[in-house]
Amino acid sequence: MALFAQQTRKDDPLAKPEARMESQTERVVVPPPGPVRGVEEQPMSMTQAKPSESILAAGLTIEGKIEGNGNIRVSGRFKGTVNVKGELTVEPGASIDGEVNADTVLVGGEVRGQIVSSSRIELKESCTVIGDLKAGSLTVAAGSRMRGKVEFGWKEGEIEEAHPGEGGAALPR
Repeated sequence: MALFAQQTRKDDPLAKPEARMESQTERVVVPPPGPVRGVEEQPMSMTQAKPSESILAAGLTIEGKIEGNGNIRVSGRFKGTVNVKGELTVEPGASIDGEVNADTVLVGGEVRGQIVSSSRIELKESCTVIGDLKAGSLTVAAGSRMRGKVEFGWKEGEIEEAHPGEGGAALPR
């Protein structure tokens, strides 16, 4: 007697004649799988809806320059300059040592260098940033760590530079 097998009833319309019980052994009827749709059968709008994303995998260390359009996800270590039109995500445990310039920057790991974002910067609770930040908006989670100068909320040209010796920038009138 099998505990987990299902018996096929003789009056079951899905059961094939050869699958019916003809002896004392129990058989399980498994319907054939349905048709599988390939990638080429999907509408073009579905495959083009997601922006491209490049991944620097965990355990990988790269030194150089990243430039281009699309999203970048760093799970490993990168040393150099990042300049992308898109979103840069630094995963927890990952690190970037160098300047970063992207539309949106999400930091969960470590960044050592200046971060400039035309849209927003989000510092997760697991992040460490050593360097200056400049962004349209800034979100800081409790537990994140940062050392540097921060500028956010200003549009380009809104801050008038103060004369040397006055000690800072003047606010717009």
